[in-house]
Amino acid sequence: MDIVISRARLRPILFAVMAVIVAAGVLVEVLRPIYDLKTKSGVVPLLSLSYEQNIPTFYSAILLLVCSLLLALIAVGARASGERFVPHWWVLAAGFFYMAFDEMLEFHEQLGKLISLPGVLHFSWIVPAGLLVLVLGAAYIPFLRALPRRIALRFVLAGAVYVGGAVGMELPLGWWTVHHGEDNLGYGLIDALEEALEMLGANLFILVLLDHLADKDWNVRFVRENKVSRAVKAAPAP
Repeated sequence: MDIVISRARLRPILFAVMAVIVAAGVLVEVLRPIYDLKTKSGVVPLLSLSYEQNIPTFYSAILLLVCSLLLALIAVGARASGERFVPHWWVLAAGFFYMAFDEMLEFHEQLGKLISLPGVLHFSWIVPAGLLVLVLGAAYIPFLRALPRRIALRFVLAGAVYVGGAVGMELPLGWWTVHHGEDNLGYGLIDALEEALEMLGANLFILVLLDHLADKDWNVRFVRENKVSRAVKAAPAP
C-alpha cells in the first residue's frame, strides 16, 4: 500500500488549523479584560498563546516533532543514497526533537532565569540562543548551497520566520514586560504574534521537507527484523 500525501491538500489544512488556534488565542486575550475572564481556569489558560501546556503549546510541539521525523527520514534516505551532509540532517532532526520537548517543558526559560539583563534583553535566554543561531547558520552555508536553490531558499525563509518569532519577538516582548508587565492585553498580543510566527515557520518547514522528499522520490518501507535477517542469509555470496 502506498501512502500519498498531496501538498495541495495538506497546505490549506495546516494553515487553517494554525489560523483557528491563533485566532482563538487572540480572541481570549481580547475578551479577558472586557468580561473579566478567569486566568487560573477556563478558556483563557486553555487557549491563550501566552500560557504553557495548553492547546497551542501541544500544537506547536506536534509541529516540531513532525519536522524532526521528516528530517530523520531525509537523513536515512541521504545515507542510503550516499549523499553528503548526512550528519547535518541528523543534527537538524535532533535539534527539532529537543525543541519539541522544550516547547512543552520550557527549558530555555529556566536558562533565562540564571542571567538578569535590562530592557529588550529582559528574556536573557535569547542571547545564547541568538549566538547559537549565528554559529549554526554559518556552519550550514555549505549544506544550503548543496541543496536545490528552490529548496534552499524555502529552508531559509522558514527558518527566518521561525527564528524571527522565537528569538526576534522576544526583544519587544521583553521591553513591554519591563515597562508594562505581563498581565495586560499588550503583552498577550505581542506574545500571540511571536507564537504565530513560530507556528508559521514550522508549517512552512514541514511543506518544504515534504517537497524535498518528493523530489528525491524515496520510498519508506517497514519490514520485520526476521525478514531482514532471512533476506541477508539468502543473498548470494559475492
